[in-house]
Amino acid sequence: MATDNRKIKSVKDSLTECMRIVKYEDINGGTRLFGGRLMQWMDETAGICAMRHCGGTITTAAVDNLQFKKGAYIGDVIVLSAKITYVGNTSMEVRVDVYLEEIKTGLRHVLNRAYFTEVSVSEDGTPIPIQYTIKPETPSEQAEWEGALKRIETRKERRLLGY
Repeated sequence: MATDNRKIKSVKDSLTECMRIVKYEDINGGTRLFGGRLMQWMDETAGICAMRHCGGTITTAAVDNLQFKKGAYIGDVIVLSAKITYVGNTSMEVRVDVYLEEIKTGLRHVLNRAYFTEVSVSEDGTPIPIQYTIKPETPSEQAEWEGALKRIETRKERRLLGY
């Protein structure tokens, strides 16, 4: 966790949930939700969450661990839930969970999960410091913070290897 003098927000302060219904223009040639469309929705949801946390403009820098678990079809209701997991100096990590929600029962089934690195930027696109950090309040939030540190290290190692 950051040990600086920034103001602290809770993870709940920027929690973001968006809902979509799969329409004809969202499907691929196989009648399933096009993965690129889902990635767009996830990026938008992560961006909203990050903007709510930092109070400004952001840009997506990286996406980690994007895994498709299940397909979705026309008429399915998709729920995208995003939360801040880590805050650095100019960047933050946002976890986005995607569910298919059964209308009749309200049950949610996992479709996808990914971690987005979002950078706080000025009007000219230059990275700027984030005014707020987070303080993990639960064991789950602490585990996400520690996982983010590992993902950051993995990204650095992969860059050195040319990925």
